[in-house]
Amino acid sequence: MRTKKTLESILIWFKISKIHNENITLSNRILKEYGLTLAQFDVIAQLGVDREHTQSELTEKLLVTKANISQLLATMEEKGLVLRRQEWKTKFVSLTEEGIKIHDQVVPLMEHFQTKTFSPLTDEERTVFLDFLRKIEKG
Repeated sequence: MRTKKTLESILIWFKISKIHNENITLSNRILKEYGLTLAQFDVIAQLGVDREHTQSELTEKLLVTKANISQLLATMEEKGLVLRRQEWKTKFVSLTEEGIKIHDQVVPLMEHFQTKTFSPLTDEERTVFLDFLRKIEKG
């Protein structure tokens, strides 16, 4: 027999999954207009903050493998969005002028989209919701 706790946990999981999947689908539609994948957007957004990261730092921030980041950055380099340079054993990644241009166009669109997505919540509810998610994340 399922407990109330179990049923509520399953319902929370389904609701979060549904919202996540819808959000990813709509995000991909926005990004497709700029020829970007969600992973490429994530790189552009990260590099837009500090303008340069080591490849290792990006791997940690994006939660991808070293092989995946190499392939992702190679594709973005071919598109003229990022520039990679190496100093001894360290690889640095930065946005090109085209990458900065795309960043300046797409990041505000995505920020607006995400703000709109969570607009039904009050400021306090967003804060509490984020606290709940962090608590779940920590286990």
